[in-house]
Amino acid sequence: MKSQGTKPGSSSPELRTNEKKWGKPLMEAGWTLLPNAVLVRQAALGLTSTDMNILLHLMAYWWKEAELPHPSKVTLAKSIGVTARTVQRRIASMERSGFIKRVPRKGPHRGTQTNLYDFSGLIKAATPYAKEMLEERAEKAKEQAKRAARKGRPNLRLIDKDED
Repeated sequence: MKSQGTKPGSSSPELRTNEKKWGKPLMEAGWTLLPNAVLVRQAALGLTSTDMNILLHLMAYWWKEAELPHPSKVTLAKSIGVTARTVQRRIASMERSGFIKRVPRKGPHRGTQTNLYDFSGLIKAATPYAKEMLEERAEKAKEQAKRAARKGRPNLRLIDKDED
């Protein structure tokens, strides 16, 4: 059976696109998916840089749709370099804005556990921006196709220095 990422007849694995950009060790250590609409439209959504940093760290713990992330505020704070209270305030702010929803967890013997974080509000808020970006991309593609469809050479002429 051929191993993934290896060309037939070759013993050395072929680097994938992101491995070429970032290097194999960084990609193997893990990566986080963030839709461009959230990143590019951060200001329009009203997200601060601290909010984005918290969201990125929360998303790093979200691997499957049904398994919501649940890192502690202390873990997030240490990763970001802020206090746990700052994380708590920013999460509360994002919850008031409807971007995330904290879902309390209770353990059978341990009492309260770390919250689960649901991003459905952020997804709903960012979707119109994604659609806008897709429309812009389609419009650019149409313009490029029009330019490519033009026949003939551009009407260019050499200008002689003596013409001035």
